[in-house]
Amino acid sequence: MATTDDALETYTHLPLHIDPQTKQVSVLSSDKALQDAVANLNSLHSALKSLETPNNVPPPPLQVNPKRSGNVQKLRESAAASSRKGQHADAIRLLGVAIDMAAARPGWEPMGLAREELALMYLSRAAANAGVQNWVEGLKDAECSLECKKGPSNGPNSEKIPGNAKAYIVGGRCLMEMGRWRNAVEWLEKAVEVEGTEGDDGRELARQLTEARNHAEAKV
Repeated sequence: MATTDDALETYTHLPLHIDPQTKQVSVLSSDKALQDAVANLNSLHSALKSLETPNNVPPPPLQVNPKRSGNVQKLRESAAASSRKGQHADAIRLLGVAIDMAAARPGWEPMGLAREELALMYLSRAAANAGVQNWVEGLKDAECSLECKKGPSNGPNSEKIPGNAKAYIVGGRCLMEMGRWRNAVEWLEKAVEVEGTEGDDGRELARQLTEARNHAEAKV
Protein backbone atom coordinates (compact mmCIF):
# COMPACT_ATOMS: atom_id res chain seq x y z
CA MET A 1 0.00 0.00 0.00
CA ALA A 2 1.28 3.51 -0.74
CA THR A 3 0.55 6.91 0.79
CA THR A 4 1.46 10.36 -0.50
CA ASP A 5 2.03 13.62 1.32
CA ASP A 6 1.83 17.18 0.01
CA ALA A 7 1.68 17.26 -3.81
CA LEU A 8 3.32 13.82 -4.13
CA GLU A 9 6.54 15.07 -2.50
CA THR A 10 6.85 11.97 -0.32
CA TYR A 11 6.12 8.31 -1.14
CA THR A 12 5.80 5.78 1.68
CA HIS A 13 5.25 2.07 0.96
CA LEU A 14 3.07 0.40 3.59
CA PRO A 15 2.67 -3.40 3.33
CA LEU A 16 -0.84 -4.75 3.77
CA HIS A 17 -1.47 -8.09 5.45
CA ILE A 18 -4.59 -10.24 5.10
CA ASP A 19 -5.12 -13.00 7.63
CA PRO A 20 -5.77 -16.21 5.63
CA GLN A 21 -8.28 -17.49 8.19
CA THR A 22 -10.28 -14.43 9.22
CA LYS A 23 -9.62 -12.36 6.07
CA GLN A 24 -9.03 -9.34 8.32
CA VAL A 25 -6.80 -6.62 6.88
CA SER A 26 -3.95 -4.98 8.81
CA VAL A 27 -1.37 -2.36 7.85
CA LEU A 28 1.86 -1.26 9.51
CA SER A 29 1.30 2.45 10.01
CA SER A 30 0.92 4.94 12.80
CA ASP A 31 -1.40 7.08 10.66
CA LYS A 32 -4.66 7.20 12.64
CA ALA A 33 -6.78 8.04 9.60
CA LEU A 34 -5.39 5.05 7.77
CA GLN A 35 -5.88 2.79 10.76
CA ASP A 36 -9.49 3.98 11.07
CA ALA A 37 -10.11 3.26 7.38
CA VAL A 38 -8.78 -0.28 7.73
CA ALA A 39 -10.85 -0.80 10.88
CA ASN A 40 -13.99 0.31 9.05
CA LEU A 41 -13.21 -2.09 6.22
CA ASN A 42 -12.82 -4.98 8.67
CA SER A 43 -16.07 -4.04 10.42
CA LEU A 44 -17.95 -4.03 7.12
CA HIS A 45 -16.50 -7.41 6.21
CA SER A 46 -17.56 -8.87 9.57
CA ALA A 47 -21.07 -7.42 9.21
CA LEU A 48 -21.52 -8.91 5.74
CA LYS A 49 -20.33 -12.32 6.94
CA SER A 50 -22.89 -12.29 9.77
CA LEU A 51 -25.83 -11.83 7.42
CA GLU A 52 -28.14 -14.83 7.11
CA THR A 53 -29.09 -16.06 3.66
CA PRO A 54 -32.42 -14.42 2.73
CA ASN A 55 -35.38 -16.78 2.45
CA ASN A 56 -36.34 -15.36 -0.94
CA VAL A 57 -33.16 -16.42 -2.73
CA PRO A 58 -34.28 -18.72 -5.58
CA PRO A 59 -33.02 -22.26 -5.62
CA PRO A 60 -30.37 -23.27 -8.15
CA PRO A 61 -31.57 -24.03 -11.71
CA LEU A 62 -33.40 -27.32 -11.95
CA GLN A 63 -34.43 -29.49 -14.83
CA VAL A 64 -37.95 -29.13 -16.17
CA ASN A 65 -40.48 -31.03 -14.08
CA PRO A 66 -41.56 -33.87 -16.40
CA LYS A 67 -44.77 -34.43 -14.43
CA ARG A 68 -45.99 -30.91 -15.08
CA SER A 69 -45.10 -31.18 -18.77
CA GLY A 70 -46.93 -34.51 -19.02
CA ASN A 71 -50.05 -33.14 -17.34
CA VAL A 72 -50.12 -30.11 -19.62
CA GLN A 73 -49.81 -32.35 -22.67
CA LYS A 74 -52.60 -34.66 -21.45
CA LEU A 75 -54.92 -31.72 -20.92
CA ARG A 76 -54.16 -30.44 -24.42
CA GLU A 77 -54.89 -33.84 -25.93
CA SER A 78 -58.13 -34.19 -23.99
CA ALA A 79 -59.22 -30.73 -25.08
CA ALA A 80 -58.42 -31.56 -28.71
CA ALA A 81 -60.52 -34.73 -28.46
CA SER A 82 -63.42 -32.72 -27.04
CA SER A 83 -63.18 -30.15 -29.84
CA ARG A 84 -63.25 -32.89 -32.48
CA LYS A 85 -66.53 -34.08 -30.94
CA GLY A 86 -67.93 -30.56 -31.02
CA GLN A 87 -67.72 -30.28 -27.23
CA HIS A 88 -66.10 -26.87 -27.33
CA ALA A 89 -67.21 -25.79 -23.85
CA ASP A 90 -65.44 -28.80 -22.36
CA ALA A 91 -62.35 -28.02 -24.42
CA ILE A 92 -62.37 -24.42 -23.14
CA ARG A 93 -62.53 -25.67 -19.55
CA LEU A 94 -59.66 -28.15 -20.00
CA LEU A 95 -57.49 -25.60 -21.76
CA GLY A 96 -58.09 -23.09 -18.98
CA VAL A 97 -56.67 -25.57 -16.48
CA ALA A 98 -53.72 -26.30 -18.78
CA ILE A 99 -52.99 -22.59 -19.26
CA ASP A 100 -52.97 -22.01 -15.50
CA MET A 101 -50.65 -24.98 -15.04
CA ALA A 102 -48.19 -23.82 -17.71
CA ALA A 103 -48.23 -20.24 -16.46
CA ALA A 104 -47.39 -21.46 -12.95
CA ARG A 105 -44.06 -22.97 -13.98
CA PRO A 106 -41.30 -21.95 -11.54
CA GLY A 107 -39.21 -18.99 -12.64
CA TRP A 108 -36.04 -21.04 -12.88
CA GLU A 109 -37.45 -23.24 -15.63
CA PRO A 110 -36.84 -22.09 -19.22
CA MET A 111 -39.18 -19.20 -20.05
CA GLY A 112 -39.29 -20.26 -23.68
CA LEU A 113 -40.89 -23.58 -22.76
CA ALA A 114 -43.81 -21.96 -20.95
CA ARG A 115 -44.29 -19.44 -23.77
CA GLU A 116 -44.39 -22.18 -26.40
CA GLU A 117 -46.92 -24.18 -24.39
CA LEU A 118 -49.06 -21.13 -23.75
CA ALA A 119 -48.97 -20.05 -27.40
CA LEU A 120 -50.36 -23.43 -28.45
CA MET A 121 -53.01 -23.60 -25.74
CA TYR A 122 -54.24 -20.04 -26.24
CA LEU A 123 -54.56 -20.84 -29.94
CA SER A 124 -56.54 -23.99 -29.19
CA ARG A 125 -58.80 -22.13 -26.80
CA ALA A 126 -59.28 -19.33 -29.33
CA ALA A 127 -60.53 -21.90 -31.85
CA ALA A 128 -62.80 -23.50 -29.23
CA ASN A 129 -64.25 -20.11 -28.30
CA ALA A 130 -64.89 -19.41 -31.97
CA GLY A 131 -66.62 -22.80 -32.15
CA VAL A 132 -69.26 -21.59 -29.68
CA GLN A 133 -69.34 -18.06 -31.14
CA ASN A 134 -67.52 -16.47 -28.21
CA TRP A 135 -65.98 -13.97 -30.61
CA VAL A 136 -64.55 -11.56 -28.05
CA GLU A 137 -62.96 -14.35 -26.02
CA GLY A 138 -61.66 -15.98 -29.17
CA LEU A 139 -60.02 -12.75 -30.31
CA LYS A 140 -58.37 -12.19 -26.93
CA ASP A 141 -57.01 -15.75 -26.90
CA ALA A 142 -55.65 -15.29 -30.42
CA GLU A 143 -53.91 -12.11 -29.29
CA CYS A 144 -52.46 -13.93 -26.27
CA SER A 145 -51.17 -16.73 -28.50
CA LEU A 146 -49.39 -14.23 -30.73
CA GLU A 147 -47.94 -12.41 -27.73
CA CYS A 148 -46.57 -15.65 -26.23
CA LYS A 149 -45.11 -16.72 -29.56
CA LYS A 150 -43.48 -13.33 -29.99
CA GLY A 151 -41.64 -13.55 -26.67
CA PRO A 152 -40.02 -10.68 -24.78
CA SER A 153 -38.30 -8.22 -27.10
CA ASN A 154 -37.99 -4.50 -27.49
CA GLY A 155 -36.45 -4.56 -30.95
CA PRO A 156 -37.98 -2.85 -33.99
CA ASN A 157 -39.08 -6.22 -35.42
CA SER A 158 -40.33 -7.69 -32.13
CA GLU A 159 -43.83 -8.19 -33.57
CA LYS A 160 -42.70 -9.62 -36.89
CA ILE A 161 -42.11 -13.22 -35.84
CA PRO A 162 -43.79 -15.76 -38.15
CA GLY A 163 -44.96 -19.23 -37.27
CA ASN A 164 -48.42 -18.64 -35.84
CA ALA A 165 -50.62 -18.07 -38.86
CA LYS A 166 -53.57 -19.96 -37.38
CA ALA A 167 -53.82 -17.47 -34.52
CA TYR A 168 -54.15 -14.68 -37.12
CA ILE A 169 -56.79 -16.73 -38.96
CA VAL A 170 -58.90 -17.28 -35.83
CA GLY A 171 -58.51 -13.63 -34.78
CA GLY A 172 -59.46 -12.46 -38.26
CA ARG A 173 -62.57 -14.61 -38.24
CA CYS A 174 -63.63 -13.28 -34.82
CA LEU A 175 -63.23 -9.68 -35.95
CA MET A 176 -65.23 -10.27 -39.11
CA GLU A 177 -67.99 -12.13 -37.25
CA MET A 178 -68.28 -9.10 -34.95
CA GLY A 179 -68.56 -6.83 -38.01
CA ARG A 180 -65.35 -4.99 -37.13
CA TRP A 181 -64.26 -4.84 -40.75
CA ARG A 182 -61.69 -2.04 -40.50
CA ASN A 183 -60.06 -3.71 -37.52
CA ALA A 184 -60.10 -6.98 -39.44
CA VAL A 185 -58.33 -5.33 -42.40
CA GLU A 186 -55.59 -3.98 -40.15
CA TRP A 187 -55.23 -7.33 -38.37
CA LEU A 188 -55.06 -9.32 -41.60
CA GLU A 189 -52.73 -6.91 -43.37
CA LYS A 190 -50.29 -7.39 -40.52
CA ALA A 191 -50.88 -11.16 -40.67
CA VAL A 192 -50.03 -11.30 -44.36
CA GLU A 193 -46.97 -9.13 -43.80
CA VAL A 194 -45.70 -11.48 -41.08
CA GLU A 195 -46.85 -14.87 -42.36
CA GLY A 196 -46.97 -14.38 -46.13
CA THR A 197 -49.53 -15.92 -48.48
CA GLU A 198 -47.90 -19.26 -49.23
CA GLY A 199 -49.45 -22.57 -48.21
CA ASP A 200 -52.96 -23.26 -46.99
CA ASP A 201 -52.75 -20.86 -44.05
CA GLY A 202 -51.29 -18.08 -46.17
CA ARG A 203 -54.02 -18.47 -48.78
CA GLU A 204 -56.70 -18.39 -46.08
CA LEU A 205 -55.25 -15.17 -44.69
CA ALA A 206 -55.29 -13.64 -48.18
CA ARG A 207 -58.91 -14.75 -48.68
CA GLN A 208 -59.96 -13.27 -45.33
CA LEU A 209 -58.17 -10.02 -46.14
CA THR A 210 -60.00 -9.70 -49.47
CA GLU A 211 -63.34 -10.33 -47.77
CA ALA A 212 -62.61 -7.84 -45.00
CA ARG A 213 -61.53 -5.16 -47.48
CA ASN A 214 -64.69 -5.63 -49.57
CA HIS A 215 -66.93 -5.17 -46.53
CA ALA A 216 -64.89 -2.24 -45.22
CA GLU A 217 -65.13 -0.46 -48.58
CA ALA A 218 -68.87 -1.13 -48.75
CA LYS A 219 -69.29 0.65 -45.43
CA VAL A 220 -67.72 3.85 -46.79
